[in-house]
Amino acid sequence: MARTRTAAPGDLLTRVAGARQTGALMVGGHPGGAVYVFEGRVIYAESSSAPGVGELLTSSGRLSGRTWQSALDLGTSSTRVGRLLVEQGHLTQGELELCVLGATYDAAYFVLADTTAPTEFVPGATHWLGPVVHIDATAVDREVKRRIRLLDGIFPNPLIDVAPVIPVTRPPRERVVVTAPQWELLVQADGQRTPADLAQLLGRAGYAIIQELRRMAAAGLIEPPEIRVPDSPEFVRLPHPRGASVPLVRGTASPVPVISGPEPAARHPPPAGDPPPAPASSPGETSGGPNRLPRLARRKPGAKLPKEMAGESPPVHQGADEVLLKRIRTALRALR
Repeated sequence: MARTRTAAPGDLLTRVAGARQTGALMVGGHPGGAVYVFEGRVIYAESSSAPGVGELLTSSGRLSGRTWQSALDLGTSSTRVGRLLVEQGHLTQGELELCVLGATYDAAYFVLADTTAPTEFVPGATHWLGPVVHIDATAVDREVKRRIRLLDGIFPNPLIDVAPVIPVTRPPRERVVVTAPQWELLVQADGQRTPADLAQLLGRAGYAIIQELRRMAAAGLIEPPEIRVPDSPEFVRLPHPRGASVPLVRGTASPVPVISGPEPAARHPPPAGDPPPAPASSPGETSGGPNRLPRLARRKPGAKLPKEMAGESPPVHQGADEVLLKRIRTALRALR
């Protein structure tokens, strides 16, 4: 079967299962992932937002990191990693099946939830874990839809599933009751870790983490993520110029004129009925406006002011007392 593309991951998975094909359903977008099918049955699913089998086994302490790495080195090329863990006695068949089953349903939610994500089926692709469980594709699709309805009933905001978790600085009420899983999330959330980071850090299923985060968002314990608008160019508002200059308007075709001397004559004659333009000022005067007095011409020291600028002389007091003046003169002479 050649590579097949469609816009709905669930529809393509149903078609592949009906044709009993073997391969991988590759789903793009964010977070995206893959669903592996063996002869029409789902055997595994993985996504960047859900911890895989290795993360669940090592984070919980069921397997050591060295044991898991050794199984990867020996069984990846032959797709027998799961079988080696059981044959070497590190896990029982039931433990491995239960872990793979939980990881598959957990990742399938993130892979199949977005019905508009780009999807491609790669025939013949296999997973290094090997066929451990065989799940009906219809059951997987039905479980994904059930989980979507359950989360929307708690708090309908799918951005919480992928956005960084930011606890609120002040609870919305005086007393708040949190569960043990919610307390772990509040302690580990630093404003930058996503639900996938918290799931891998705590060694828990990604869907279980999202369930608790939806409940915490409904209770007002975490900040709801905002929809980011595309970046747009920002315009800088220029300050309005002060003084008697012309206001600056954005988008004007002609530049603002700057007058530094006498105003030039008009290019076109003024229309009939308008008063004639005022004569230009002389070199010794400034064109400061009709309310300003003209500048005085230079004059020699001691010269009298013009009559029009000198003004009237102060009034002379008549009838001076000559007797009083004589007494003052006599007193001044006696002091010599």
